[in-house]
Amino acid sequence: MKIVIDCDDAAIGLKKVIIDHLTKAGAEVTDLDYLGTKKDAFYPEIGYNLALKIQDGSFERGILICGTGLGMAMIANKVEGVYAGVCHDVFSAERLRKSNDAQVLTMGARVIGPELAKTIVTAWLASEFQGGGSQPKVDQMRQLEKQSFGK
Repeated sequence: MKIVIDCDDAAIGLKKVIIDHLTKAGAEVTDLDYLGTKKDAFYPEIGYNLALKIQDGSFERGILICGTGLGMAMIANKVEGVYAGVCHDVFSAERLRKSNDAQVLTMGARVIGPELAKTIVTAWLASEFQGGGSQPKVDQMRQLEKQSFGK
């Protein structure tokens, strides 16, 4: 699985923790490091940049971290076909994948600590979409999305 990660200035430390955690677990992780190329970037362009990489199929899963995770989730969901959610507990992270088929996990560095963040990421990556009763709901979400994007 190809994983991409990025963050804003509020979450640089937590991003490093997550990259180290995933690398030690043997995952293939790419840090987009948008702030490395544009120091004054705000979370919207950072999150949008990562979401485009998910949309075009360059990566299967993405992790975005900011102060709360909320803004990153909002901007990632503005990219057609990309589904993101903020999770600060393991159950929600599992459900984000199992029930909602989301490819992007967002978290807040000012909300959770490093150990919980690692546990959340591990649970989310271990989860897969289960279909079943959730399938018609995800299908409807995709249909409504097409209306919103004018297709």
